[in-house]
Amino acid sequence: MKQRCFSDCHLSEKLLYTGFLILMGTGYLMALSYLYETHQGDDGKPGLSVEDIVDTYYGNRSGTRLEAAIRGPMADFILKVNDRHEIVAWLKDAAPRKAYTDTILPILKKSCLHCHSPASGLDIPDLSTYEGIKKVANVDTGESLLTLVKLSHIHLFGIGLVALGIGFIFRLTILNNWLKATLIVLPFLAVFADILAWFLTKWDPIYAYTVLTGGALLAFAWAGQILISLYQLWFLRAPKEPG
Repeated sequence: MKQRCFSDCHLSEKLLYTGFLILMGTGYLMALSYLYETHQGDDGKPGLSVEDIVDTYYGNRSGTRLEAAIRGPMADFILKVNDRHEIVAWLKDAAPRKAYTDTILPILKKSCLHCHSPASGLDIPDLSTYEGIKKVANVDTGESLLTLVKLSHIHLFGIGLVALGIGFIFRLTILNNWLKATLIVLPFLAVFADILAWFLTKWDPIYAYTVLTGGALLAFAWAGQILISLYQLWFLRAPKEPG
């Protein structure tokens, strides 16, 4: 039985597949950009590193979440260096309530509360009350298990459906069977390993390397599937029938 390939597709089917692949590829690039911007600098250094991944899932257990944010991605929002030092000193002094009201709250009002307050409607820590700031003034142990469960089920469902759609199109390519099968199954394995490593990294920072490896394999597999499919959709000639 002849294998169906892209040369058997009508123009409307080719356009449908092309539109889907381009949208999914663009969406994934946007997701990578978002992940880079939200995680890079967590360790206080520019660029995305293994330490940033560790800080996200295991936490910076030598300090608090608030201190890590002030020294890292949120540093530019508190323009005065002395204000940052004042907050860090308050945290190291066990974050007393009176000092929060007298010293810390005025600094936060200038630099932080336009986002970090209930009025903003954003799902980020509330720094406008002592009770709210205490949640991030404790030792940073990374994302909570509840947050990881919430994020993981969203990613598993969403990425699984995208992998199904891309793989459904990619199956029409003309490739070595082992290479095609590997590229089809690799995104599912990579996502599973990546998300499992979130939970393992919370237990032991060494698994942060698995998070990065899983993400790299997913990017490689999807890039291969999308680019090969787009090329064969429009430039591969129909295989000649045996004469």
